[in-house]
Amino acid sequence: MTGRFEVPQEKIPTSGARAFIKVGDKFLVLFNIDSQFYAIDDSCPHQGASLFNGKLEGQVIQCCAHGLRFDLASGYLLNSTHLKVASYPVEVIGEQVFIVIEKVMEQGVRHE
Repeated sequence: MTGRFEVPQEKIPTSGARAFIKVGDKFLVLFNIDSQFYAIDDSCPHQGASLFNGKLEGQVIQCCAHGLRFDLASGYLLNSTHLKVASYPVEVIGEQVFIVIEKVMEQGVRHE
């Protein structure tokens, strides 16, 4: 099951910019790189540092805390598949921008 979050117009970043977005209990960063949007968790998977203010080079964000660099398209640490920041698909429909977030369905435990 997936959910779509419509980004408020005032939060949609202009080309080359980024915006901090809160979706439910998630804190995300939305990037606009040459009119291509990328959304990732604001928390580095290494030790939880914010990625919002990280150095951006193309579609690569560098964590301010320890210098780890993540590809915004895949979420993976550069040159590795062992560490990944959560990334989310972004859909653009006309002037609207949506972040697609997977919803985890809780499974109940049956007692017999």
